[in-house]
Amino acid sequence: MGQEPNGAATDLSWLLQDLVGRVPDVQHAVVLSADGLLMASSLGIARDDADRLSAVASGLQSLAARGLPDRFDLGELRQTSLEFDDGYVFVVAAGYGARLVVVAGHETDMGQVSYEMVMLVKRVAEHLAAQPRTSAGQNGR
Repeated sequence: MGQEPNGAATDLSWLLQDLVGRVPDVQHAVVLSADGLLMASSLGIARDDADRLSAVASGLQSLAARGLPDRFDLGELRQTSLEFDDGYVFVVAAGYGARLVVVAGHETDMGQVSYEMVMLVKRVAEHLAAQPRTSAGQNGR
């Protein structure tokens, strides 16, 4: 039997679904920890797909944040976006140790998607934060 979602994941899923429903051509949204673990997703995305999207987004964000800002004096990474023939993937920081990812179709207004993502993060950033994982044997201090 599967694990029941906790209240925070359910609340995040509701917020993600609201984003998907309100913004034209947005198809999916997920929240993940910085290390790529899925925290919540909108309806309509299979768990395996949400897990894959989380892993790819985490890797992408990590590579961009470590490989460029210091070298080119760019400051802190705020958003990563990928453009494909038939759509876009957007990744933004969403509270301490968390990321918000949106998948949108090719007809999307990129500016509106970015704006809506930032507004969502500002409204609920404290709820999107992922606590750092501790190693087995650490006592949480």
